[in-house]
Amino acid sequence: MRVLGIDPGLLHTGWSIVDSNGSERKYIASGVILPKKTAPLPERLATIFNGISEICENFTPDVCSIEIIFVNENPKTTLLLGHARAAAMVAVSTHDIEIFEYEPNTIKKALTGGGHADKSAIDRMVRILLPAANPKTPDESDAIAIALTHTNISRFIK
Repeated sequence: MRVLGIDPGLLHTGWSIVDSNGSERKYIASGVILPKKTAPLPERLATIFNGISEICENFTPDVCSIEIIFVNENPKTTLLLGHARAAAMVAVSTHDIEIFEYEPNTIKKALTGGGHADKSAIDRMVRILLPAANPKTPDESDAIAIALTHTNISRFIK
């Protein structure tokens, strides 16, 4: 199974591709989509949509794993983040790829055993579980963690 992991964001959308076969995991690729900070919202959403579409075309994932947005203290921030997430999900859906959604605490627990791990703990576990991965940003590391979460949980989904 090839999993596309997505950590959505308007400024930094992390993505990863991880292959899974039983208990074996293999890192394939990862990166970050970087819309222009000064671009209008529709242009940033198009950048995310086009970037995810290109990843789907180049890597042909079987499924997608994406983080569920948590409610921020600022409702406007939550709404904008939801737009970025929607752009990524529509891009994946246009390629007929099934999407699985995971809450941040589920991702943290699946990787570290604790639902309140910080970003450095997630990054350490990503590097331990997939030594070939060398994430350069927290968004990239989170996207790998999101893909790994699905590879762990999918064994129980039937």
